[in-house]
Amino acid sequence: MIAEKYQALMKEWDAKNELYKPSVFWAEASKELVQEFDVFGLENFRSLSSSLLFFVPTYGRPGNGYSEEVIQRVEQVLMASDVADKQRVAFEQFSSGYDNALADYRVFKAVNQSGDLPNLNLFSESQIGNPIEQFEFNGQFFSRSALNYLLGLSFLKQFSDFTEINTILEIGGGFGTLGEIVHKTMPSTQYINVDIPPTSFASEYYLQQVVGESEVSNYESTKHQEPINISELKRISVLNSWQIESLKGQVDLFVNYISFQEMEPEIVQNYLKKVKDLGAKWLLLRNMREGKQLRKNNRVGVETPILSEDYINMLGGYELVASNVMPFGYKTVDHFHSEIMLFKREDV
Repeated sequence: MIAEKYQALMKEWDAKNELYKPSVFWAEASKELVQEFDVFGLENFRSLSSSLLFFVPTYGRPGNGYSEEVIQRVEQVLMASDVADKQRVAFEQFSSGYDNALADYRVFKAVNQSGDLPNLNLFSESQIGNPIEQFEFNGQFFSRSALNYLLGLSFLKQFSDFTEINTILEIGGGFGTLGEIVHKTMPSTQYINVDIPPTSFASEYYLQQVVGESEVSNYESTKHQEPINISELKRISVLNSWQIESLKGQVDLFVNYISFQEMEPEIVQNYLKKVKDLGAKWLLLRNMREGKQLRKNNRVGVETPILSEDYINMLGGYELVASNVMPFGYKTVDHFHSEIMLFKREDV
C-alpha cells in the first residue's frame, strides 16, 4: 500500500518543478524507506533500520557509528574480565547513547525555567511508531530528534519571547517531532511541515496519532486548493514539497533542521526564496557547517555540499543574529560542526 501510494505521487511529481523532487541523497534513501514501510508498516517506522539511518536520529546505533558486532565484542570482553558492574554499566550507557542524551537533557533543563513561555518543560515524547531510540528522564521521554529541537527552541528563546510567533513553517520535518512539541507546549501556534514522500507519510501518520486524524491538514485535503491559505489550514499540517508554491499568508518562524544539508544548493535556494516570499520573520537552521559527505559509489551523499556561508549568501534581507555549536548544536569527534544559525528579517 505504501509503495502504491508512493508510485502514484511519483507520477504527480513528474509534472512538477524538478526542484521539488527528491535530491540525489533522498532519491536513494527513499527506495529503502518505501520498501520497509510497505513490509513492516508505519506503526513500526521508528524501529526500522532505514528510518534510523536516514531520518530518525539516534544517540546510539547507528548514529554513534559503532556496529552491533563491535559493541557485542566489547561486551563479551567485559563479561569475561574481572570488571566491576559499575564499569559494565558505564559502557552500556556509552554505547546506547544514554550519556550523550543525558548531556543534551541537562543543557535543556538548565536553560528552561518552569514559568517560561513557551513552557518546553511540559514536553514528553509519545511512543507512536514503536520507538527504540528514546530515553526517560524524570518520568518524561525524549529522543535525539526531540532534544535537537528543544535545544534549538531554547536557543531561540534567548532572542525572542515567542509572543509574535503564531505560525511555524518547517521544511523537511522528519517524523513530525517539532509539530508534536508545538502541539504540546504552544497551544495557540500553527505548525506546517512541508516534506517529500515518503518521509511525509511518516510525519502525517505520527502527527495524526498525536493530535487526532481529523485535526491535521494533509495532502489529500489540500491537493485541489489553489491557493492554499495558511489561515485556513488546521493547526497542524503536513504538505508535500511542491505545495509550497501554493502556500499564501504569513509565516513568523521558519525552521530547517538537518535536511538542507542533504539537498543540492539550487534546491535550498529555491526553498529559501519561497520562505522569504511568505515573510518569515525568524529563520532557525541547523545544518553541518562543513556540508554533507559527497556521494560515492552510487551511495547516499550529495553532489555539491552546502556550507554555512552559502546560507548567508542566499539570505539577502536577513541578518545573522547568532550561531552556535556548543552547547545547542553538536561537534563530532572528527571536528565537524552541526551548527545552529538564527536569522532575523532586517525590517522587523
